[in-house]
Amino acid sequence: MHFSQRAGPKTSMCFITEVACSCDWTCLSPGGVGKTTLIQKASEVLKSYGVPVDGFYTEEVRQGGRRIGFDVVTLSGERGPLSRTGSEPPPGKRECRVGQYVVDLASFEQLALPVLRNAGSSSSPGPSVCVIDEVGKMELFSQPFIQAVRQTLSTPGTVVLGTIPIPKGRPLALVEEIRTRKDVKVFSVTKENRNHLLPEIVACVQSGGK
Repeated sequence: MHFSQRAGPKTSMCFITEVACSCDWTCLSPGGVGKTTLIQKASEVLKSYGVPVDGFYTEEVRQGGRRIGFDVVTLSGERGPLSRTGSEPPPGKRECRVGQYVVDLASFEQLALPVLRNAGSSSSPGPSVCVIDEVGKMELFSQPFIQAVRQTLSTPGTVVLGTIPIPKGRPLALVEEIRTRKDVKVFSVTKENRNHLLPEIVACVQSGGK
């Protein structure tokens, strides 16, 4: 597998989302079957072909069969809390909450920001891939993250493979910005297609998001 060479600074992107259907959400979320699973599989396929891949994904944290939060995990294996139930923000820090989850901004930024800021720094010939899983409500409490995502989207020679949430409720500005970009291809994951999207996603990244 080889990336096509692209002229100019244009960055290409493939983003994965889910259809706005509660039954699909229920089927996809438990057990890690859905967007993140596809991202991980696509990353492994691309790396097996020698493509430089870096970035991060989010993962459920469970205790006694109950979800208690989410971790942020870099592709190099570093891990830290993204959010937890029943936790409190550090003294003097504002509370960033999504439902029952309190976001640990310091932990998230410590892991996610370096990999985004290093996007495009690979010495390998041809484009590299930056994984961003995800651009969602919890992550968007961080202004440095928003800035880093925008910078990554404009980094020459970088193909972004990321995830965004389904459109519901109040629009998230950066999510809508990504969704409506002409150089973004969005894949909607459903119960019916989730086992067949991997080749399409890999082909999208291979072709530079065309």
